[in-house]
Amino acid sequence: MKVSLQETVGRNYADFWNTRKRYRVCKGSRGSKKSKTTALNMIHRLFQYPESNGLCVRRYSNTLRDSVFSDLKWAIHRLGLDGYFDCTVSPMQIIRRSTGQKILFRGLDDGLKITSISVDYGVLCFVWIEEAYEITNEDDFNKLDMSIRGEVPDGYFKQITLTFNPWSATSWLKARFFDTPDEDVFVKTTTWQCNEWLDEADRNIFLKMKQSNPRRYRIEGDGEWGIAEGLIYTNVVCEDFDINEVRKISGIKSAFNLDFGFTDPNAFVCEMVDNAAKRIYIFDEWYKTGVTNKIIAEQIKSMGYGGQKIICDSAEPKSIAELQEEGIQAEPSRKGKDSVNHGIQLIQNYQIVVHPRCTEFKKEIDNYCWSKDKDGKPTDKPDHEFSHGMDSMRYGVSKILLPDAFSFD
Repeated sequence: MKVSLQETVGRNYADFWNTRKRYRVCKGSRGSKKSKTTALNMIHRLFQYPESNGLCVRRYSNTLRDSVFSDLKWAIHRLGLDGYFDCTVSPMQIIRRSTGQKILFRGLDDGLKITSISVDYGVLCFVWIEEAYEITNEDDFNKLDMSIRGEVPDGYFKQITLTFNPWSATSWLKARFFDTPDEDVFVKTTTWQCNEWLDEADRNIFLKMKQSNPRRYRIEGDGEWGIAEGLIYTNVVCEDFDINEVRKISGIKSAFNLDFGFTDPNAFVCEMVDNAAKRIYIFDEWYKTGVTNKIIAEQIKSMGYGGQKIICDSAEPKSIAELQEEGIQAEPSRKGKDSVNHGIQLIQNYQIVVHPRCTEFKKEIDNYCWSKDKDGKPTDKPDHEFSHGMDSMRYGVSKILLPDAFSFD
């Protein structure tokens, strides 16, 4: 099958498309077509190497359907190959009808399935790890890497492709693949300007972001590593803890918190506070823009937290009342003079342990910094960008740790 890179894939990805190195690592901005290009490349390679099979991986299996699986179906249609493949959800797989070649889908949350992958025909050659930034433990990657083993036919090769947005320069991905040259590694940084198919409205989003949110634009526009100068919370770890075991800790207290948004995301954050050990455990989250309070209430119930007290932004009494009408035990957070800084100082005395599934929270806390004045000097106010889950966490911690009679006024 011949594919015109110029017509089908577009410009700027010829080196990425053609490399045969073991590790093909692409960090980039949103809208840089890195995921779409990877999907096209994987489908093309099934024809180019008719004894090959593919594997798509994400940190959590429940995110596969709406990301890599959807992208690969799009790629099949883009290449005009709809009649050549069967795409099924249960089990989730894509099969080339004439050869039996497969693309399999797995989440790292099921370690057994990852380390015991086999195919009926041919060999497993090509692995795509999408949103690789979500894999916070390098050992998880190493286990997957070691499982891609065995001989391949002459002229074939094995390759692991990693695509992601570079949210933090502290990620193991930077140290492993970008900081130390390695002849087995191909690295590439892409931006939205690599994507000639963005329309004017899409391009304007990035141009406006560059002016209004330069720190976010550095990551989401230029595809550069997030560098957090003046980071507010520094005692943070990402740990795959057992939530049920943490609940058994003597004196542990839980909080379920909501920071309202619309253009900005609504940020629902669930946490447990171990005051004796000075640890805050972040164990669940939900971020969403442009939704009504009715939908928020339905989401909280669907997550199993409908019977919990929800600590909400006290600046939104109307929204709190609407949640209460939907059967949610919503109540206002404490606010007053300097309540934000008091809450931050309180939390800074604790280690924050983030469960790996809380990916949006982790992105925010890795980039939550003090704002700067017009001269570039830090102020005593947090930057609004990356603050939504941080505010939500603070509502709950303040409610748990401060006595009811306490006032910031």
